[in-house]
Amino acid sequence: MANWKINMLTRSPWVFHLAAASCNNCDIEILDLLTPRHDVERFGIVLVGSIKHADVLLVTGCVNRKNVARIKRLYDEAPKPILVVAIGACACSGNMFRTGYQFAGPFDKIIPVHAYVPGCPPKPEAMIDGVVKLITKLKNK
Repeated sequence: MANWKINMLTRSPWVFHLAAASCNNCDIEILDLLTPRHDVERFGIVLVGSIKHADVLLVTGCVNRKNVARIKRLYDEAPKPILVVAIGACACSGNMFRTGYQFAGPFDKIIPVHAYVPGCPPKPEAMIDGVVKLITKLKNK
């Protein structure tokens, strides 16, 4: 990864949120991150509306067979390098949906995942900690 890209990612990561077939609990917690209570924008973390402007891809929910092609296409449209963070038990492992006929596998079987934040749903503090650990890992490279 280029040094200028690492510097940009460690100072002000722009994130895009992808919700794939989820119960919306993780989505609500991600929105809670943007409220004044947690205010992740003070760290420079900004939620963007287009994958083409994102540095980090936050994924939630379990992958079903209908969404696999869409997820791959969205990942392909993202500027490289992009970091992928799996938020919640469903994105990490499939949780209670992994035995269902529609389950296509966890996100790391579809696209590369760089960090995992388990929980059902994970608290905003855990998500902040996951992103901070990922940024710290990039700085130490």
